[in-house]
Amino acid sequence: MKPVRFPSRFVWGAATAAAQIEGAAAEDGKGPSIWDTFARKPGAVANGDTLDVACDHYHRFDEDFALMRSLGIRHYRLSIAWPRIFPRGRGEVNAAGLHFYHRLFDSLKTHGITPWVTMFHWDLPQALEDEGGWRERSVVAAFAQYADTIVKAFGDRVKNWITLNEIFCFTRLGYGVGSKAPGARENEAVVNQTYHHALLCHGEGVRAVREHGGRGARVGLTDNAIIPVPVDLRPENVEAARRAFVEDNIRVLDPLFKGRYAKSYLKAAGAAAPKVEKGDFKLISQRTDFLGLNVYTGYFARAAKKGGFERLTYPAGYPKSDCGWLYLLPQVLYWGPKFITELYGRIPLYVTEHGAGYNEEAVPGVEFPDLHRRECVRNYLHQLRAAMKDGANVKGYFLWSFMDNYEWEDGYERRFGIVHNDFKTQQRTPKLSARWYSEVIRRNAVI
Repeated sequence: MKPVRFPSRFVWGAATAAAQIEGAAAEDGKGPSIWDTFARKPGAVANGDTLDVACDHYHRFDEDFALMRSLGIRHYRLSIAWPRIFPRGRGEVNAAGLHFYHRLFDSLKTHGITPWVTMFHWDLPQALEDEGGWRERSVVAAFAQYADTIVKAFGDRVKNWITLNEIFCFTRLGYGVGSKAPGARENEAVVNQTYHHALLCHGEGVRAVREHGGRGARVGLTDNAIIPVPVDLRPENVEAARRAFVEDNIRVLDPLFKGRYAKSYLKAAGAAAPKVEKGDFKLISQRTDFLGLNVYTGYFARAAKKGGFERLTYPAGYPKSDCGWLYLLPQVLYWGPKFITELYGRIPLYVTEHGAGYNEEAVPGVEFPDLHRRECVRNYLHQLRAAMKDGANVKGYFLWSFMDNYEWEDGYERRFGIVHNDFKTQQRTPKLSARWYSEVIRRNAVI
């Protein structure tokens, strides 16, 4: 089998998030986030794990970047911790927080690594949650101040900005299902309003980059689109999967790219539809430079009666990672980019997260043979390249995650990293997948 080659200038990277790796949860003036609070709620997080230390990246970023560079990783997606900049979400800036990220970006520059910075990756300041959090429109003004501050501060070294990470997760799962911070279970009207406020914050993030980002600045949103895969290639099943994609994703993608909520969404929401003010969609639908996609799994779909579609249930024994939700379905990296391209045009796309989580028993200092992860990534990348050949405008791929970290409600038990981290000693050890991915980057080809 020949290597599957990617276009020149294809971006290969790795990703993390501040709350999951930094630690130093109460150092140098940082305020608590909703995840700091949620982690201390009995039964909320596996083993009662907290974010207090995490990977201690706050004190070890320079050596982490040296390791990253040694593996050939030249693009790094990270996030800034909102409560490290504004401990109370708004108001007075924490100078020590700004200083930390100045040092971090300087280190990235020294190591020749390009930052791709997510403004918000779930760690809402607890002080804002105490005021209502994403339920309240006041969060938009707070985010606007935060976005202006960080773009002004770091725009000389950061040219690739991502406004928000996975609206579905921090709204629906945080305020509706309750499985993620802040662990609320609100009614559908409240959940829909959190979506709308998040979209407005995205708009403020775009505005901040346009106003303060300087020459060459780019900005987009990262969405974890729900991706249906046709059970086979019969036209009726492909069309059913496309209809399913629209139904699953128009709540976020239509406002971004069409400047309105779809009639079908508003009809389904009924009285629970979000309250919209004049000018909202003008802010939300400002031109963006790319769309980020976090893609892990999906479901099979087929045609049903009267032009509908059916979601197929996974049978017992279907391959999956140790995450209960992460069924292995490589075709999502084909059909997700394909459907987006068909529905919204040839938008530049970046896969801003993809990977697989396992409960691995590894020996610190010894390379762990994570062949399951390597094969997962390899198979998905083959599908991504096929989507590109069929017209999807995919420009890059960021593997989740650079190293084992705090995996939200799964704590430290679930490992996604290509670098093993011993959370007791903070010793980093590249896994087999890291060596393999390093070679993929070097060759610009899946081997």
